Amino acid sequence: MKDYYEVLGVPRNASPEDIKKAFRKLAHAHHPDKAHGDEKKFKEINEAYQVLGDEKKRAQYDRFGTSQFSQGAGGGGHDQSWDFNNFAQDFDNFDFGDVFQDFFGFGGAGGTSGRRNVVRGRDIAIDLELSFKESIFGTERKVLINKLGTCAACKGDGADPGSGHITCTSCNGTGTVRETRRSFLGAFTQMRQCTICFGKGKVPEKKCKECAGAGVKKGSEEIAINVPAGITAGEMIKIPGAGEAVSGGIPGDLYIKIHVLAHPRITREGADLLYPLDVTVTDALLGTDRIIETLDGDIKIQIPTSTNSGDVLRVRGRGVERARSGRGDLLVKITVKAPKKISRRARELLEKLKEEGL
Repeated sequence: MKDYYEVLGVPRNASPEDIKKAFRKLAHAHHPDKAHGDEKKFKEINEAYQVLGDEKKRAQYDRFGTSQFSQGAGGGGHDQSWDFNNFAQDFDNFDFGDVFQDFFGFGGAGGTSGRRNVVRGRDIAIDLELSFKESIFGTERKVLINKLGTCAACKGDGADPGSGHITCTSCNGTGTVRETRRSFLGAFTQMRQCTICFGKGKVPEKKCKECAGAGVKKGSEEIAINVPAGITAGEMIKIPGAGEAVSGGIPGDLYIKIHVLAHPRITREGADLLYPLDVTVTDALLGTDRIIETLDGDIKIQIPTSTNSGDVLRVRGRGVERARSGRGDLLVKITVKAPKKISRRARELLEKLKEEGL
């Protein structure tokens, strides 16, 4: 005697939701239309779920066992004439469209699906190298890409300019064709987009000479890329519809991966820019003004008296553009550089400073 709970791998006190989940998982694993499917095991799983998935049948099974469900089963242990549509309705939280797409290549549970799958062109991915300054302030770049694009002659219509369209004889103008497939579960009917007119219901009376009626043609296209200010290395820019075109569908997207070249001096830390600056001992002690070359051009900064190595001078508003709060800051990090060689005159002066306690 079969133990339906053991077949589904659930305890006898399993909740209805646990039983559904167990069946769903096993159905995926053992469906005979899959590479390593097992028809016998799949039928056994179905049989167990038909009983345990129904509250009344489950109560009878718990009380009397499998004998209550063998009548009319022809030795199979359950009624083989069950209605697949009712079976699918048990899955109020389960998308059977995905399952049937995996199993049979189409959607719907045992019936006709009126939805048309929109054909989409291929996405394109490219790399774009920016200078450090371009990444901070943003820029516009133009790139030339070889791809399938909309035919310029017919504007994607597929018809020779000046000619009209006629009703597609394959789908009789409906844009869809009925297709029936069979499996051990029975016949399944679906409506597929017509591959002759690509769902339009009409075909060119005279095909475009440039694209042979496809509406798309291989060629080069110049695309402008607006790089936003403050972009970082590794970020992606997406341009919808700038990918490859496809007959009877919508174009794919263009993805641009950003690479940023290093600056010889300046580095980035979030919204701030770090600028290392070496100063002499005397400039650090006495203070001075320095002209430094930044991304904004030359600016003058003041080195205060008694500046220590490691001190940071903040120049506000000279950093990276932020979305809502303006630019970050330029942080000038001071390093006090002692001379490698000291002249006799300098040594004498230093000795006097030493006497002063400096």
